[in-house]
Amino acid sequence: MLTNSYFHVAADTEQAAADCATLMLDRIREAIAERGRAMIALSGGSTPAKLFPRLAEGEVDWTRVHVFFVDERMVPPTHEASNFRLAQSLFLALPPVPVANVHRVRGEDDPEDAAAAYEAEIAEAFGLDAEDEEIPAFDIVHLGMGDDAHIASLFPGEAAIDDLDGIAAALYVEKLDAWRVTLLPAVLQAARCTVLLIAGAGKAAPLEKVLVQPYNPKQYPAQLVRHNLEVHWFLDQPAKPSEEGMSHGRA
Repeated sequence: MLTNSYFHVAADTEQAAADCATLMLDRIREAIAERGRAMIALSGGSTPAKLFPRLAEGEVDWTRVHVFFVDERMVPPTHEASNFRLAQSLFLALPPVPVANVHRVRGEDDPEDAAAAYEAEIAEAFGLDAEDEEIPAFDIVHLGMGDDAHIASLFPGEAAIDDLDGIAAALYVEKLDAWRVTLLPAVLQAARCTVLLIAGAGKAAPLEKVLVQPYNPKQYPAQLVRHNLEVHWFLDQPAKPSEEGMSHGRA
């Protein structure tokens, strides 16, 4: 049962991204007002390219915002495939967010080393006790969803989907023949606010399954966050599931 899910359906991707940015900016300002800072995690991909410029336009005290990444490809930060590069060029360099507040995955390093360093940096930024295996609670986790219902770099069948203790890990994605570093399920599930920006007709059918099918995140990884504290699904019209799916999601 998805008791804390909210659906926002826009006519097109541009409007869906604008609506998503508006809510994210509101939650960032609320976090700063309540806790003195906002801790957010961003995803990469084509759809965020429409979201990031909208965030950059927001009236926010960006010196109080810390930006992390949901996942990253193992490429240098200047590489065109880098999630950091996309966010940096369209968002982070514009408000600007202080360099010290941007916590990237070192995609140019060995994957295991990069994952360990990223996990340590997150723990330090949140003031977590590593010995107690605490999980950070991001104020916002921003996600996309693939045609196969994957989120972050957690693809169907991935063993790490069962890891509910770790913060980040290096994963070899066989279908892409590539290494990634990704946040793990416990972190995604601990978010105070989860936003998913999903666009395109190819997403409607997998989204329907994420909402309607019995909980099986090994098959539909996006189900990992459907019971989160507050979940907002920002969709363009082509990505909208059936009315039955929407009703099930609001149940």
